[in-house]
Amino acid sequence: MLFTRGVSRISSKFLRNRSFSQSLLASHRLLAIIIPEQGHSCSDSTTTHKKISVLAGDFLLSRACVALAALKNTEVVSLLATVVEHLVTGETMQMTSTTDQRHSMDYYMQKTYYKTASLISNSCKAVALLAGQSAEVAVLAFEYGKNLGLAFQLIDDVLDFTGTSASLGKGSLSDIRHGIITAPILFAMEEFPQLRKVVGQLEKDPTNVDIALEYLGKSNGIQRTRDLAMEHANLAAAAIGSLPETDDEDVKRSRRALVDLTHRVITRNK
Repeated sequence: MLFTRGVSRISSKFLRNRSFSQSLLASHRLLAIIIPEQGHSCSDSTTTHKKISVLAGDFLLSRACVALAALKNTEVVSLLATVVEHLVTGETMQMTSTTDQRHSMDYYMQKTYYKTASLISNSCKAVALLAGQSAEVAVLAFEYGKNLGLAFQLIDDVLDFTGTSASLGKGSLSDIRHGIITAPILFAMEEFPQLRKVVGQLEKDPTNVDIALEYLGKSNGIQRTRDLAMEHANLAAAAIGSLPETDDEDVKRSRRALVDLTHRVITRNK
């Protein structure tokens, strides 16, 4: 009852609104025009390419705002507006952090919540509210999403070191090559304090990436990150286990699927 029925009711509401559906179709057509133009502009000018990318993002955000307004639920609108604020805050934290902040696990976890977990947690809470659930259920939905999001990002940080470029859909070691310090390195720094100086010069001297990887290989950084992800996955599953009891088999099946998702997040390899 936490998600399945709520989503069904919300979807039906939009499908019955013909003008809203036609508006979305028109928006899709416009976006289909923008994206090819973006591709053609790449060869003309990097600046033009970036501007069109920003415009495409602004366009998608505007359509999301229209969809939110159609819900006529100010609390949900506020939740998802907070998500956008958090995304910007997280990116700002990453771009403007001091050395001490980059070396702080607390700072890293707060940034991770803003950049990843806020979207999932607030979306889960929004679905619960739209489904007419109680404040208690909405809080549990939020806790589920928050911990699922944190577990997901922690595993993503592990895969940046252990995955392949093909499986990840991006270059492996992408973060560290850009000077972004994530959980595995932060844990390794606790075991090898001298690693702090190495990671502080990653952007100045690319050879420091290999040195940092040597320290990481000698540390428990990868395993400790997996363990932390497991803790958050367990907290997410516990939130589902704390929902009010029910005899509805469909609801039970949905809850099992949500718990299964917590296992999938921490065992994925891409």
